[in-house]
Amino acid sequence: MAISASIRLDQELVDKAAVMAKVLNRTVPKQIEHWAKIGKIMEENPDLPYEFVRQSLIGMAEVEMGKLEKFSFDEDI
Repeated sequence: MAISASIRLDQELVDKAAVMAKVLNRTVPKQIEHWAKIGKIMEENPDLPYEFVRQSLIGMAEVEMGKLEKFSFDEDI
């Protein structure tokens, strides 16, 4: 559920978000939202490495989009 709210952000944060948003083809608000999401996950799970969190988010997006591939173990191992 999206809630429209006005908040004040440090201009340096907004400027850095604008650069990353351009590189990652996002809007500035979506980039800041992404950073907030990552920060929340990292604070709630301090023992998880960033790369694990990133790959988990990618995996969840793949599931939501129906982009699953069947995995089978190689029996020769």
